[in-house]
Order: sequence, then structure tokens, then C-alpha cells
Amino acid sequence: MFKKKSIFTFLQAQVAAFVGGITDYGLMILLTEVFKLHFTFSILISGTVGAIINFSINRFWVFKNQSGYSSYINSQLFKFALVVLGSISLKSFGTLILQQSFQIDYRIGRLITDSFVSYGFNYPLIKYWVFKVNEKQNAIESN
Repeated sequence: MFKKKSIFTFLQAQVAAFVGGITDYGLMILLTEVFKLHFTFSILISGTVGAIINFSINRFWVFKNQSGYSSYINSQLFKFALVVLGSISLKSFGTLILQQSFQIDYRIGRLITDSFVSYGFNYPLIKYWVFKVNEKQNAIESN
């Protein structure tokens, strides 16, 4: 049962990442192509919007950490913000490196970079650090 639940949680997290990611990617292209921002700035803005969507879906659907305690929410938001900051930095830098060093179009470079950042950085930190439920939190929420 534990294994089945872990797989289901992983799949739910991928749906959350996909929805946030599609928003992020689409907004990045809009800001770069229509509003002529450099793609690294577009990634900063679109990554922030995508992160808000991703956080909300993860909090209320995937990991169901909906405690009303403001200190708990603030802790999650702070941790999530740090993950997002790292994620946006890695995505911007990785996309830039692929574009400048290998002349890979920024849209393709972004997809390549995203696949590594999402699975190797975002998911583990979000699951095991941001939305990790400890015994103390379980006791508070069950009362």
C-alpha cells in the first residue's frame, strides 16, 4: 500500500508541476516573443506565476497540508519560496548556457533544463522538505 500511495503522490505532483509548468512556459514565450523581454527575465516572471499555481495545487491537493496555523503556512511558503528561487536560477542559468554554448533555441533549452530541475531539484525538495509532515504537525491536525 505504501508503494501505491507513493506512486499516486508522485503522479499528482507531476500534474501540479505540469499545470504550473504550462503556465510558466506559455507566459515565458509570451513575455519574450510579444513583449520582447530577454528570456532570463521572462523566466523570472513566469516562474513566479507558475510557482504560485504549483504551490496551491501541491498544498491543497497533492500533499493536503492545509493546516490553518499561520506559522505552518508561513514556514511552507518560506521553504517553497527558497525552492522556487533555486529553481528559477537553475532554469535561467541552464537555458542561458544551452543557448550561448550550444546555440540551442531558448524554448528547447528551457524544456531540457526543466526536465532536470523538476525531477532532480523541485520534486525532492517539495516532497521531503516543504510539505513534509512531522509527528508534531500530525498531532496538531488530528486534534
